[in-house]
Amino acid sequence: VDLKGSSVGQINGLSVAQYGDCTVGQQHKITVSTYAGREGIINIEREAEMSGNIHDKGMMILSGFLGQLVGQQIPISFNASIVFEQLYSGIEGDSASAAELIALLSSLSGVPIKQSLAITGSVNQRGDIQPIGGVNHKIEGFFDICSIFGLDGSHGVIIPASNLDELILKDKVIEAVEKGLFHIYAVNNIKECLEILCDFSSESQPQEDILESIKQKIIIKLKSYNDVLKASYL
Repeated sequence: VDLKGSSVGQINGLSVAQYGDCTVGQQHKITVSTYAGREGIINIEREAEMSGNIHDKGMMILSGFLGQLVGQQIPISFNASIVFEQLYSGIEGDSASAAELIALLSSLSGVPIKQSLAITGSVNQRGDIQPIGGVNHKIEGFFDICSIFGLDGSHGVIIPASNLDELILKDKVIEAVEKGLFHIYAVNNIKECLEILCDFSSESQPQEDILESIKQKIIIKLKSYNDVLKASYL
């Protein structure tokens, strides 16, 4: 678990696990590695036959969003390996698709992600954040993990705004939020997620829309990948 600093292509995703009548929120480190190639997004869980159909569909939606974002301006030629680190029990559902997309955008653009935050949410091809299940367990699970290492006001969870009415949280979580030691962010789209998660401390804040800034960085990266691929065929 990394809860400090920032990292490129790495993000904290959330899921739930059921053990009989007990439901537990879990944190997962999701990492993305991107490099020159023509295979597109490679879902390591799928390749290892450890993911279900719904999760696989969510992964394919990432290609649709990225294609709409930059594919109209430049050929999209790259390889991207996405994996839930040290997950051996399999994964199902699309509630991590927003986390996977942000990690992918981070890897392609080089913009780091704050590691003190976690996110849950499904994303569609237009970048809208859609509701998910188990929102209370996911928030409380990540809260418990952060509490072990010590809450310092930087920790928090990003959830779909459409899940707000479902929140019924333990008193200790509410008290921490009231004291400013833990935060719960409700978002409607991927742009709002990026505004919360992206760390621009090592460079000047983007002058334009944050999604547009990341888009331009990705275009530059894809151009370099295209040059590598062209050179390999000479």
